[in-house]
Amino acid sequence: MSSELLTVSSKGQVVLPLSFRKETGITVGTKLAAYMVDDMIILKPIELPSLEQFSEQLDEARKWAASVGYKEEDVNSFIKDYRKKKRG
Repeated sequence: MSSELLTVSSKGQVVLPLSFRKETGITVGTKLAAYMVDDMIILKPIELPSLEQFSEQLDEARKWAASVGYKEEDVNSFIKDYRKKKRG
């Protein structure tokens, strides 16, 4: 595992070392997912799906939802229930 000392700017920004960027393929515009695990921050490069891939995934999700009896109007109640549970 590699490690480097980074400094947070007044705007909350950090610069990823060139060696890290090269090793992970991070370039200008790369999207990163940030995760908190205890006191650690983990950054993971992610690749967003193309519009075509997203459309295919959405079609699959719709087919699955229909197969288990969910309807589009059920979505709002699922979101409300989830938010209630999350608040405690």
